[in-house]
Amino acid sequence: MIDVPYFSSRLCIHNMKIFIFIYFCLFTPLLVFTQSSKPNFIFILTDDHRWDALGVAGNTIVQTPQMDALATSGTYFKNAFSTTPICAASRASILTGLYERTHAYTFQKPVLQKPYAQVIYPKLLKESGYHVGFYGKLGVNIDSAASYFDKAEFYDRGTWGDRRGYFYKRIGRDTVHLTRYTGHQAIEFIKSAPADKPFCLSLSFSAPHGHDNSREQYFWQSTSDSLYADVRIPEPLLSDDAYFTRLPKEVQEGFNRVRWKWRFDTPEKYQQMVKGYYRMITEIDEEIGRIREQLSSKGLADNTIIIVMGDNGYFLGDRQLADKWLMYDMSIRVPLIVYDPRVKKRTIIEEMVLNIDVPKTILDMAGVAIPKSYQGESLLSFIGKSSGKLNRSAVLIEHLWPNPDIPSSEGIRTDRWKYFRYRFIKAPEELYDLKHDPLETNNLAGQKTYRRILEQLRKQADALSATYTSKKLVADDPFMNAKNF
Repeated sequence: MIDVPYFSSRLCIHNMKIFIFIYFCLFTPLLVFTQSSKPNFIFILTDDHRWDALGVAGNTIVQTPQMDALATSGTYFKNAFSTTPICAASRASILTGLYERTHAYTFQKPVLQKPYAQVIYPKLLKESGYHVGFYGKLGVNIDSAASYFDKAEFYDRGTWGDRRGYFYKRIGRDTVHLTRYTGHQAIEFIKSAPADKPFCLSLSFSAPHGHDNSREQYFWQSTSDSLYADVRIPEPLLSDDAYFTRLPKEVQEGFNRVRWKWRFDTPEKYQQMVKGYYRMITEIDEEIGRIREQLSSKGLADNTIIIVMGDNGYFLGDRQLADKWLMYDMSIRVPLIVYDPRVKKRTIIEEMVLNIDVPKTILDMAGVAIPKSYQGESLLSFIGKSSGKLNRSAVLIEHLWPNPDIPSSEGIRTDRWKYFRYRFIKAPEELYDLKHDPLETNNLAGQKTYRRILEQLRKQADALSATYTSKKLVADDPFMNAKNF
């Protein structure tokens, strides 16, 4: 053992302290800057993805390990809803943070009007210094849409009546499924994202939407052929004739029923279609895994917020119906996960939240000024918190497109009650006690015991409808004369 003189030891310690002091003076500001820099965002929107088609939601069949991992490491909103259960209007609401009642965009409208396009969240992020991208189904016609993004490609299922509807994009020389293509484009975007700017990438998967022009309806990749092959899918909820026959005649004869016949009207077809639907969801989940691997590879995983949401709910044969459009929870309830890697706490939120809350939340988390016109609530206060409260006791739900094949309706939802009415047909009002009847099977609207509650909710629906109508930024565009749907 070598003896070190006391003086030399003291000198070494003194020099080490000087070194540590200089190191922190020079490098701590850089560390603080990195830690406080604005987060990146990846916002993943799925199409016709009902709320319970997730493992974390209690579904024991569908395989969604990546989404489940985001939910169990982040904030999972158990009661998230689309204000409008139809894709064009819902997507316009997600972009603008506004109710359909205000922005008035849906099918047959020529374009999202300029005052609304000026407040879409990608434009505001781009103007605030974000590198902004979009790949997939925009679902909304916007003048000069590409000018609101740094990189963008808008696409959806094709018009072919066969598998080409989902297999027509190319990676190199290979024609691939739209889900694979969207994941590939996301990875390329992340690879090329500038190092000196935060980014916001919006991914809008066409899956698991059925391919309406095709007899097969659901198309997945060959690698998923064996998924769920040996599984028996349970019968749909409320499949008895009684739940169908109590619906208004116009619903019984409308598109909800037509598409049920395409997809679910025999046990064999039902098994095939639901398995296809689940396979397409699992394939989205696999792309999320690839995207997260790329974030890690580039050193971005710790500062990239990932949000997963569905654009509307979906009937998988429930009430002998398919698709969405109606005011029942199965049609309006959606998955919503917000994963912020900077927050090391899992949270499950019971509070009722909306699709129009998401753009406000993104801007809030990015530190970008939020337009006064936005009608949602920021969910930032819930991230990593076990409790919280929004400034709302009820939400308006609505489907305003005057298409006789999917009857227009509107209503109110609270934590306890659901009230809705059809707008252009003669049909009874509907009232449900969600606490005791979550599947909405017992219409209480005609019972004297509930008359006061019915009247209260009816007035509330009238008031909210009037409020959001009065918030329009410009007069509505007229509807076009005709359009195939």
